Amino acid sequence: MEHSFAAACGIPAMVRGIGVQRRTGHVLVVDDDALNRRLLTATLAREGLRTSSATDGDDALSAIRDDPPDVVLLDIEMPGIDGFEVLERIKADQATRHLPVIMISGLDDTESVVRCLEIGADDFLPKPFDAAILRARINAGLDRKALHELERDRVRDLFMRFLPEPVVDDMLARTDGDARIRPEQLTSTVLFGDLRGFTSFAEGRPVDEVVDAINTYLTLMTDAVLDHGGTLVDYMGDGVMAAFGAPVASDEHADLALSAARAMAGEQLATFNAWLSASGVEQPIRMGIGISSGPVLSASVGSPRRLDYAVIGDTTNTAARIESMTKEIDHAVLFSEHTMDALREPPEDAIALGEFEIRGRTRKIGLWALDVEEPS
Repeated sequence: MEHSFAAACGIPAMVRGIGVQRRTGHVLVVDDDALNRRLLTATLAREGLRTSSATDGDDALSAIRDDPPDVVLLDIEMPGIDGFEVLERIKADQATRHLPVIMISGLDDTESVVRCLEIGADDFLPKPFDAAILRARINAGLDRKALHELERDRVRDLFMRFLPEPVVDDMLARTDGDARIRPEQLTSTVLFGDLRGFTSFAEGRPVDEVVDAINTYLTLMTDAVLDHGGTLVDYMGDGVMAAFGAPVASDEHADLALSAARAMAGEQLATFNAWLSASGVEQPIRMGIGISSGPVLSASVGSPRRLDYAVIGDTTNTAARIESMTKEIDHAVLFSEHTMDALREPPEDAIALGEFEIRGRTRKIGLWALDVEEPS
């Protein structure tokens, strides 16, 4: 059988016995010729590869959907949907566009080769083909697939650092696995949180004890943000910046932000103070949270060597300035009238505080407060 296949491929006898490094992977063979399918699948199976086959274009598309391969060997001339159209559909689908496809056909004209490569084929091998070269092309395709998945996992890990887990896959699909989040104008809610009295706590304490306290606090606040569907935009010393409804839009951005703020200033802060108390700190630490809603520019910013996610605009500036006002106004959570207007279900314990001047703005803004029970 091996000799028959080698002869059919036109391989000289002197090189028929040469082997290659065995690989693992799944190769889908698409060819309407039963003999070609058997020869290809048998040879690839001997190389340690798992194989499946399809007899036409419709069968191939179904096979790719039901049992995704690592590489596709695709014939061009088939009845019904030909190889060109199958290739176009594979490359047009977000879920399969990175799937390596090697075109195999009796066609040897330059026009067909160019057309396949323009559509997105990874390589083109005319029949009768050289089996050694075919195996090399398949190994290269498996390498491309592995590198793509490795990069996708790296980007997933990156997104997991600041995005809530349920939206990571959505963002991966939106960016096509790219770590850069494309610029987009969104209506979102921005939250700033900061500890009160932490500077006094840190004075005179060992550095490792201060860092341990900061990490404990940031862990609790990060959990509150991510668990309520928020995006962790930045840490600023003992401060936290988060966005809701960015980079993935949400109609509930304001409600999610207030729910997160309630958890941060309530249960999470109480847990942190309990941890401090167990460490010998008697005086509980307080925090202030400022929130505002409106248009933001959502995008990755920075240089090729250092890339961060950011939400930019007046909404962000306003939220930061409202947070600083919690030092003077006796409420842990303050939010703007814009956030109140964006709420789908305004909380019953929201307290109207009236209008205040906000630094950098030409007119006053109405502020509201949440009646969050703080630890005693």
